[in-house]
Amino acid sequence: MSGERFFAALAEHPADRPLLSGDAQTWHAAHLLAAVRELADRLAGSRCVAVLADNGPDWVVADLAALYAGIAHVPLPAFFSPAQLAHVLDRSGADSVLTDQPERIGALAAGFTVDGKWNGLVLLRRRARPATLPTGTAKVSFTSGSTGQPKGACLSGDGLLDTARAVAARLADLPIERHLAVLPLALLLENVAGVHAPLLRGSLVQLPGLRRLGWQGMAGFDPAALQRTAVALRPNSLILVPELLKAWTLLLAVHGQRAPASLVYAAVGGARVDADGVRRARALGLPAYQGYGLTECGSVVSLNRPGDDGDGVGRPLDHVRLRVEDGEIVAGGRAFLGYLGDPAPRGAGNPAGGTADSATDFATGDLGHFDAYGHLHLDGRRKNLLITSFGRNVSPEWVEAALLAQPEIAQAVVAGDGRPWLAGLLVPMPGVDGARLAGAVARANAALPDYARLGGWLAVEPFAAGNGEATGNGRPVRHAILARYAAAIAALHADADPATPPHALPMTHSNPPPAKEPDHVVL
Repeated sequence: MSGERFFAALAEHPADRPLLSGDAQTWHAAHLLAAVRELADRLAGSRCVAVLADNGPDWVVADLAALYAGIAHVPLPAFFSPAQLAHVLDRSGADSVLTDQPERIGALAAGFTVDGKWNGLVLLRRRARPATLPTGTAKVSFTSGSTGQPKGACLSGDGLLDTARAVAARLADLPIERHLAVLPLALLLENVAGVHAPLLRGSLVQLPGLRRLGWQGMAGFDPAALQRTAVALRPNSLILVPELLKAWTLLLAVHGQRAPASLVYAAVGGARVDADGVRRARALGLPAYQGYGLTECGSVVSLNRPGDDGDGVGRPLDHVRLRVEDGEIVAGGRAFLGYLGDPAPRGAGNPAGGTADSATDFATGDLGHFDAYGHLHLDGRRKNLLITSFGRNVSPEWVEAALLAQPEIAQAVVAGDGRPWLAGLLVPMPGVDGARLAGAVARANAALPDYARLGGWLAVEPFAAGNGEATGNGRPVRHAILARYAAAIAALHADADPATPPHALPMTHSNPPPAKEPDHVVL
């Protein structure tokens, strides 16, 4: 049985302490542990269980039951397409599925049959050829739903517990009695930092369904629903991705509201956040603090907090080693065992791969540096670095952060490799017309040196997981977006004088959506 230390910590909580609350009921410590053991017994004989379900206590019990039983767990993001779900189930060799959406699994014709129910979940089983997983694999986290072939990272139970314990320790002195899980639980960030870490410290994890939180599938995200739910549940902490932070901040500003006074900590991760955006959120009662994480390190690796804060992504947590080599961040921890199908992780200082008992160092692909206070700052992705035809190196994330600092811009991707100037693919906030979008670009350009300014831009459709242009945590999938708009970007450059400096080029736009009140954003 893996996770002994985790369950020993849960057993130390008073039996009547509330640990999970959903839309219908609250689960106390004794009830939770009994349910975990019961479901673990039901899963006997399984090698790998996949979970496809809405946020709620049932999802958490399924996750913990797999850990208790020593069965590999494959979280299935609800936004995966049928082809992606089939791919994940096939590659992982999942022989069991727990789901509140059995019709989606049945439609895959993957050989699953109903083997009973547990609480609100249907248990499906099949005979499947087992996948080769590294010894000690507790979870297979698929890091992106952006292509037809999502990539699964095999993670150890001890490594995931390291992360949860480190997050809990970093925030131990903050008065966090209730954590609201806002992100889908299939995302490792919420699963580990938003469920495991609060459970270790004995905090109540609030688990309303995703629709109650504002998630609307392809229809987007409604920050007004999140505001209503947060006001009603009075959480002390939550985790947001940058798009949610921005949408919520704008809603509060437009309607003259404030976030609930109960909030003392709102972690923000998944992509770079402009410092001005953090300050605007705090002014409206959202106590936002940036962090940085990697699936391969079990999620969070550095974190800002009250009293130890800055414009970067915080000081490294105790469970990881972080250093910078030739401008690139190198990380080390016990979580990463390898990718599914290629189980030996390769990285700096560990060419032979790792096991559940060893710490693996690997180059992250993220560019960064440490400041004089030991805080990590992100400088972009090595593979995304743009080199203009004038020989200037530009990190697109830097320019995108300046664009996203403008309230009128919901999402942004910058292109320009080998070109004389940069072009932007911009998703305007609802209600923003071309003139306001042009003003936002002008303000962003004014804060940038001339070689990093946009010389032209196009207003485009939202980047979403459903269209393959965003990951589950809202991060744009650059290669998919640039491939889709390659012809439009080429035409944008072709229509301009290549010798004209970027800041002097006329702004260009397509047809933004019609004006309406900015209360809704598609992610």
